[in-house]
Amino acid sequence: MKKKKFETEAIRTQLERSKFLEHSSPIYLTSSFIFEDSEDMRASFAEEKDRNIYSRYSNPNSSEFIEKVCKMEGAEDGFAFSSGMSAVFSTFAALLNSGDHIVSARSIFGSTHSLFTQVFPKWNISHSYFKIGDLDNLEKLITPKTKIIFAESPTNPGVDILDLEALGRFSKKHKLIMIVDNCFASPYLQQPIKFGADLVIHSGTKLMDGQGRVLAGITVGKAALIDQIYRYSRITGPALSPFNAWVLSKSLETLGVRVDRHCENALKVAQFLEGNKSVNWVKYPFLRSHPQYKLAKKQMKAGGCVVAFEVKGGRRAGKKFFDSITMLSLSANLGDTRSIVTHPASTTHSKLSEEERLECGITDGMVRISVGLEHAEDIINDISQALDRI
Repeated sequence: MKKKKFETEAIRTQLERSKFLEHSSPIYLTSSFIFEDSEDMRASFAEEKDRNIYSRYSNPNSSEFIEKVCKMEGAEDGFAFSSGMSAVFSTFAALLNSGDHIVSARSIFGSTHSLFTQVFPKWNISHSYFKIGDLDNLEKLITPKTKIIFAESPTNPGVDILDLEALGRFSKKHKLIMIVDNCFASPYLQQPIKFGADLVIHSGTKLMDGQGRVLAGITVGKAALIDQIYRYSRITGPALSPFNAWVLSKSLETLGVRVDRHCENALKVAQFLEGNKSVNWVKYPFLRSHPQYKLAKKQMKAGGCVVAFEVKGGRRAGKKFFDSITMLSLSANLGDTRSIVTHPASTTHSKLSEEERLECGITDGMVRISVGLEHAEDIINDISQALDRI
């Protein structure tokens, strides 16, 4: 049978129907599952049967959500988590041992940076950072203990683009596990496994849910690696709840439609900002002025929902801008139907030192906009009037 398109798989990938022949998948709101007899119980725990035992291990709703994302990303298997950071932490914790070393892009989410600098050192796990435009010097960072190479693309919050194909070749050469946080793109816009990634992580809280309702995370990729993550996670308990899994699986049915509109609106906002006198610079992957524009066009279907820019006047002007916003939401989330403005230096990346923030391109006047699904004219009008008040 001919392979179905992305949008069709997102809608038609569904659990086997029950005897009630429901059209939409039901919610399996249960903590555990019963056994037919003592032998069924024994065989299930001995993993001689592939079945649900306890919702910390698996649940029909989580399984449907995982299957959809695996099809979207071209992955062999996956595991769903209670949040995006739970996915990040559990993936690394399952695969690393004391003494291991991580090589990571410098531009990453603030909480991931905190894991590398505050949590993993307790386990004698070290890391080295590389600048996104400095892949030629990656060789110098590799040690006999290097096990993982990690990157986000586009990056948070500066929407820089990394050459995933080059990273894929490098990871294969050095027999590293390549992990990519694909949250800013979503599987609709980019599939890192095509470029050599072994594992792909998402915060389902963002574009996958798309309406700011639930927390979720997921890691998909090679089955052998996912098995290690699964066995670690069934012990430590970061599993996604059945209800949240059901919400996310339904949300994925409209992912393509929503992300198309996000990208259309975001490009219009970026183009408006590029011509505004109160703005020093604008970055959006599908703006021709973006430093990695050609690379973004190669790797991504469209530019995503996030636009980064710097207001003239630094932190003081930035504060005035945020306080003058009337419609857009002031929040730390992104990928929502509602447009959101965030000040990374004082929120998502506030735990970094000023020097560390500047290394990532995060200035005091930097603004991150997650462009939503409102009418583009209304979004631009709110941003425009706030900039006029600086």
